[in-house]
Amino acid sequence: MKWSVVIPVKTTAAGKSRLELPDADRPQLALAIALDTIAAAANADAVDEVIVVTGDADVQAGVDQITSARWIPDPGMGLNGAVRAGLEQAQNDARAAMLGDLPALTSRDLDRALLAATAEDRAVVADAENAGSVLVTWRTPATYEPHFGSDSARRHADAGHVLLDIPTTSTVRRDVDTADQMRDAHALGLGPRTSALLEAALRNRTEREDSSAA
Repeated sequence: MKWSVVIPVKTTAAGKSRLELPDADRPQLALAIALDTIAAAANADAVDEVIVVTGDADVQAGVDQITSARWIPDPGMGLNGAVRAGLEQAQNDARAAMLGDLPALTSRDLDRALLAATAEDRAVVADAENAGSVLVTWRTPATYEPHFGSDSARRHADAGHVLLDIPTTSTVRRDVDTADQMRDAHALGLGPRTSALLEAALRNRTEREDSSAA
């Protein structure tokens, strides 16, 4: 089974407002996280296409460089409206919506989650805290209706999505909104863009501290 995966991405200026890391430019970090997530999804064997819904020009330019990924404009109707817009553009009956803040995501872990989802008409994968939804799937296009937002894992379950038993160590479940969550993602192994940006930030901080101490 091949899947269409929809990934909504905010403008990088507005994204990751709670993620404060020393010497890391937050909009650039939000961009790196989103593009690492998109690239990992596009490289998954089970994924036929990735549809990114965004109004951010930098994200759009980055998506243009990723094979099997394309972007459509954000209709400006909030997160669930963006997801619906992407799902309506999907070419496969099997459709999924995934958050764009999974910097440690691996294609293999996404393949495993999507394989588990093939057994259910509708399914959901909760984040590591068992509160939010990081991946929501539909096998029948006519049934899709996203419920992202506060306590979305429960709300998706109430709407008939089966909560998949995906290990908490899976990179699919580690979304990042805070510095603590970024540390957890770092332990799993960050994607190349996010890793390079954080390494550069650390070098800049070290150089500044060395200069101050001299």
